[in-house]
Amino acid sequence: MAKVIAISNQKSGVGKTTTAVNLSSCLAVLEKKVLLIDLDPQANATSSLGIENDSIENGIYQLFEKLCSTSDCIIETKIVNLDIIPSHIDLVGIEIESIDLIDRENILMNAIDKIEKEYDYIIIDCPPSLGLLTINALTASNSVIIPIQCESFALEGLGKLLNTIKSIQKIHNKNLSIEGLLLTMYDSRLNLSNQVIKEVKLHFNEMVFKTIIHRNVKLGEAPSYGESILDYDVSSTRSNNYLNLARELILNS
Repeated sequence: MAKVIAISNQKSGVGKTTTAVNLSSCLAVLEKKVLLIDLDPQANATSSLGIENDSIENGIYQLFEKLCSTSDCIIETKIVNLDIIPSHIDLVGIEIESIDLIDRENILMNAIDKIEKEYDYIIIDCPPSLGLLTINALTASNSVIIPIQCESFALEGLGKLLNTIKSIQKIHNKNLSIEGLLLTMYDSRLNLSNQVIKEVKLHFNEMVFKTIIHRNVKLGEAPSYGESILDYDVSSTRSNNYLNLARELILNS
C-alpha cells in the first residue's frame, strides 16, 4: 500500500515542483516504486522529466473529466521505478468544468485507490493555490510536505495553508498529517538564510526536516533539459540533499 504525500504551499517559487520531481527520483533510485502526480496546470513536473505535451494522450485532466481510467493515465519515465500522471494547461479550467459534479473533492482519492497497491510512494505536486485541485490532493494524501524557502517573507501564507489542512482534517481526511516543513534555497553565506532557519525551527521545531536543500545553479538548469538533478549532475550538493531527504522520509515512514 502506497504512502501518499502532497507537496504543497500556495506560495510560488518555494521549490515545490523541484522537490516533487527530485524527491520522487531519489526514492526511485533507492529502489522504491514511485508514482508522481502532476496536479499543477503549469505542468512543470511533467516537462522536468522530459515528457512533451504533444506525446500525452491521457493525463490528470482526462482523469478528472473521467475520460480514462487511472492506469490509462500513467506514463513510465526514463527513470527506473518512477512513473508519472502528467498534467496539461487544460487543467486550469477544471474547477469550473467540474462545478456540478457530486463528490468532486474526492476525485483524486478515488482514482488513487485503484492503483495504490502498485507503489511504495505516490507524490503529488500541488498547484500554488488552495483551490479544488489542492483540496483533492490533501483529501487523497496521508501527509503533506511544505517547502519553505530561506528568503524574505518565508512564512508568508503558511498560516492559511495550516488552516486549510485543519479544515481538510475535519471535513474530508481526518488522518492527514504534516510530514514535515522542508527548508529550501538555503545559502550559508547569507545571514537571511540562517535567520529563516532559526525562526522556522523556533516556531515549528520537530516538524522541520533535518535535511536542508541548498541553493544550487545546476538544480535550476536541470528542468530545461528534462532531467532530474540526479540525471543532470549526480555530484551536485542538491543531488545529495534530495537523496538525504528521501532517506529521511523512508526512515520516518
